[in-house]
Formats: sequence, structure tokens, C-alpha cells
Amino acid sequence: MPRPKKNKMVSSPPLYSCFKPVGVTRSSLQDINLEIGEYEAIRLTDYEGLDHAEAAAEMEISRSTFSRLIEKARKKVAGFLIEGKMLQIEGGKVHFRDNVLKCHGCGHIFNINIGARFTRCPECDSSELLNLAGSFGHGRCCSDGDKKEKHHE
Repeated sequence: MPRPKKNKMVSSPPLYSCFKPVGVTRSSLQDINLEIGEYEAIRLTDYEGLDHAEAAAEMEISRSTFSRLIEKARKKVAGFLIEGKMLQIEGGKVHFRDNVLKCHGCGHIFNINIGARFTRCPECDSSELLNLAGSFGHGRCCSDGDKKEKHHE
């Protein structure tokens, strides 16, 4: 019987979660699902420049698990680029350290601690805020002290 999958720590939710080739209708494209943990692996290595050991420590997983994760992620991104598929970032067993809020009123995007509660935009005082961690099904679970018992897929 395989071991249960461990939640991966992710810095913050992605700003964008769906990508497709220009000029092709969504209905005619095959989807590729990039899990949030796979997105984080690409962000840490290919964008931030961390080596596998550093990135694994950041995500609180083993180096061997990280190596398998980044290999899967890169294969999916290559399929998106080369085969012209639609890439969607969603799912996976993760917890966020921080959150990103976007104001519908003025478009201001700001980072907050995952446990912080904001009801108004600091720029325009609008109450129409999009909670990006919440749109991935996260929020309170990631700020609770007992993260090992709670997860979302």
C-alpha cells in the first residue's frame, strides 16, 4: 500500500491559472493540468534559480520527491508549448504560506500572510477583493496550526 501523499508548501497562489495559444478556441484544445505543487517547483528552480535541494527544503519535501515533481512539471509545460495545448494550474495537495489579493475596483494586486484578513483595498478602499488562495480552495486551512491533518485536492 503506497504512503499517503504529503502536502507541499507553496509560497503563494499563482496570479494566472490558465494559458492557451492565441487564436485557437478553448473548446478545440486538449487540457494539460499542472498541479499547484508542480507550478511551485518550476517557479523555484526555473524562475528563482534555486537548486533541487534548496527548492525541496522550501516546499518541505524530500529532494528525490522534488526531482520527480519538477520532471513531471517540465514535461507538461513542454507539451503546452510544443503541442499547443491549454495549460491549467489547479489541484494537488498543498498549503500556501502567503496569499495574493486582487482588487476588482482598481486592479491593485497585493501579497498578505495567509492568515491575515483584509476586507478593503489599501489603494482605493474597495471591498471587491479577489482572494486567489480561496479561488484554489484554500485559505483558513493554510493558516491553521495543524496543517498536517487538513488538506485540499
